[in-house]
Amino acid sequence: MTGPGSAAGPLRPVSLEEYAEAARARVEPAVWDFIEGGAGQERTLTANRLAFDQVRLRTRVLTGCGEPDLATTVLGRTWAAPVAVAPVAYHTLVHPDGETATARAAGAAGLPLVVSTFAGRTFEDIAAAASSPLWLQVYCFRDRETTRRVVERAERAGFEALVLTVDTPRLGRRLRDLRNGFRLPDHVRPANLPAEHADASPADHGRTHLDPGLDWSVISWLRSISHLPVLVKGVMTAEDADAAVAAGVDGVVVSNHGGRQLDGVPASLDVLPEVAAAVRGRTALLLDGGVRRGGDVLAALALGADAVLLGRPVLHGLAVAGDEGVAGVLDLVTEELADAMALTGTPSVAAAGAALPAAPAGTVASAAAPAHLTAPAPAPVPAPVPAAVPGAAVLRKEELHGSVSDPLLDTMNFLNEITGRFPGAVSFAPGRPYEGLFDTEEIFGHLRRYVDHLAARGASPGEIRTTMYQYGPTAGQIRELIADSLRADEGIDVPPESIVVTVGAQEAMLLTLRALFADPRDVLLVVSPCYVGITGAARLLDLRVRSVEEREAGLDPADVAAAVRAERAAGRRPRALYVVPDHSNPSGSTMTRRAREELLDLAARHDLLIIEDSPYRLVSPGPQEPTLKSLDRERRVVHLGSFAKSVFPGARVGFAVADQPVRDATGSGSLLADELAKIKSMVTVNTPALSQAAVAGALLASGGRLTELNALPAKHYGEALRETLDQLDRRLPEDRRRALGVDWNRPSGGFFLTVRVPFPAGNDALLRSARNHGVIWTPMSYFHPEEGGDRSLRLSFSYLGQEEIREGIARFAAFVEAEAARAAGGTTEAGGAA
Repeated sequence: MTGPGSAAGPLRPVSLEEYAEAARARVEPAVWDFIEGGAGQERTLTANRLAFDQVRLRTRVLTGCGEPDLATTVLGRTWAAPVAVAPVAYHTLVHPDGETATARAAGAAGLPLVVSTFAGRTFEDIAAAASSPLWLQVYCFRDRETTRRVVERAERAGFEALVLTVDTPRLGRRLRDLRNGFRLPDHVRPANLPAEHADASPADHGRTHLDPGLDWSVISWLRSISHLPVLVKGVMTAEDADAAVAAGVDGVVVSNHGGRQLDGVPASLDVLPEVAAAVRGRTALLLDGGVRRGGDVLAALALGADAVLLGRPVLHGLAVAGDEGVAGVLDLVTEELADAMALTGTPSVAAAGAALPAAPAGTVASAAAPAHLTAPAPAPVPAPVPAAVPGAAVLRKEELHGSVSDPLLDTMNFLNEITGRFPGAVSFAPGRPYEGLFDTEEIFGHLRRYVDHLAARGASPGEIRTTMYQYGPTAGQIRELIADSLRADEGIDVPPESIVVTVGAQEAMLLTLRALFADPRDVLLVVSPCYVGITGAARLLDLRVRSVEEREAGLDPADVAAAVRAERAAGRRPRALYVVPDHSNPSGSTMTRRAREELLDLAARHDLLIIEDSPYRLVSPGPQEPTLKSLDRERRVVHLGSFAKSVFPGARVGFAVADQPVRDATGSGSLLADELAKIKSMVTVNTPALSQAAVAGALLASGGRLTELNALPAKHYGEALRETLDQLDRRLPEDRRRALGVDWNRPSGGFFLTVRVPFPAGNDALLRSARNHGVIWTPMSYFHPEEGGDRSLRLSFSYLGQEEIREGIARFAAFVEAEAARAAGGTTEAGGAA
């Protein structure tokens, strides 16, 4: 363990996460694991953080509340803010001054310090350094006389309350410590306990000395040996809260021991409303576990807590810069709390919980629910299968179309099921746009802009009403605007008549395949791995599909030529190739300019059409390669587009550029777009007018240049990609991933990247990842129409914020390490046979 650094100057961390990162570099790995680790697979440890991540604070404006008052009173003492330092053992593990440095910083901040029974400095030294309230965290030993002496010594030193930890009849099974064989360094021992308690193994000491037979009578016993107020720490149910109040405690601390006891119990925040409803203000109520931001403090207050305890971050600050580091941590939390209170119109701590109706996802709603908290909607519940009715029709699945039994649909259902079962997991599965970029008010602006555009072009009010309310032309009513945008953004110069506006790009795929594939000998070539939408559409239409495997550097046109020759040799006709040339889904790869030109030459030589699908170009940073369609001189390319990524997915507007001439037996001609429109008239009739209007308004706002409209999203997605790659490099550095056999590609944009791993990355591994590590991803095997992708997976970073990416990649790296060890050792993470 290295000595402390300095947190002063421009390098001072600006978040608790940065303090944690700085601390990790200063602490021995086994010590870090002892501090940071939790019980079992650390699900509860993770849940503590995620519970706060799911809270949404609602801002209020023009409230006139002025500077918020952070002060609060607990047990008759005024604290500068509703935050106290939680009891954490052995501060001397990270800094030689230990608890004395922590006491100095807490005193300077006007905040209490709860000192552990296992403090590394004496109570007397800590009290001499303190200038704010000290409480003693009490473990009750089998030898009650030892406990008595510890309590009496703290009381003589001036401590003001006792916090009895009640959730440790035995210590939780902490796998990190077991793997490390963790023992305290020689210089770290409990300074306030007799020599027989100086066991270097915390786990062994707990088994030997903690009293496993405690009941509520221990409260009376503590009252008999001390006049100090008594709080109980470790309450997680309304029943225990009632029992604590009945036993006469002065305070209740909602806590799951930082996720270090029983793995799989709820997050502390999730049970806080239940406990608060049981306590009903009859005693002080504090929350411990997962607090990492000032907004977290406000959330806890709003859900019923009087104050919170801050544990691991204090040790991080101590490791970084001693008492200055602790002061920095406490200052950050209180400053962030002041920001959160000011921006939510909360004038004081006492006002945080008044008339506040909704709890975060996963919590039990309290009687005084917080109005400035909102929660995501619950996962949909599948419709029940109706009971059999005599004489009623019963359908046999084998008599339905084969697509409903396709394994691909089952795999996607499995992914949805995993996501629903583990709502607290960080999910790298959905390829969705980032919702932080959406502004509901923009929708109304887009609609108004399009209506004004129609009026400016001479449409009467009646004509505008018809345009907005009625079905409209099947091929679409905004084709001119899309054509203008394609010229401005992509260099694709086509007449509006060659465009069909569709219900998302998915309908454009279905229409194109239906029109082009008529002969049973026709074959659709796809790049593998491949977007499941195109293979799903092919399955619905009973089309033959042949995959062309993507190489490390992307699609090789020579492989396409080989596939064409092979299909023709088998008596079949390769009709079209589907390709995502830019930042593809799922692999993230991008074709080079040379490969694009070679592919177009190949298509001309072999009379092949190319279905180009490229939805990620306009939301990716930096210059892009030209589209295949912009290079197309022989009308070989049907270009599919989507506004789901570049405007917003809820509009469900896509399009097909199909300018290929079609001749009938008489010589009469049309465009392929006209044929697609005929099919569309029998499928969706038309694309909703309101959706088209919203997209049109966005196009008008940007002068048709979606590249300009999407400058901010492109920047965000570029930063999300860089953060994902940086975190992968940090969590799995080059020497480690070489040893493990792990690697990933480095896309230049888009929403996805591919990770190659040394173990099967299928549904079983995905379930272990979600259950044991709290992280979800997509097996790459889902995207291979034939066999392949068994040892690779897709990470989508588009839907996540920076903090979620950092947390998610940390969990993902832990999963990879555990799964690689499992594959190498032939055992499960639980220790059973593989």
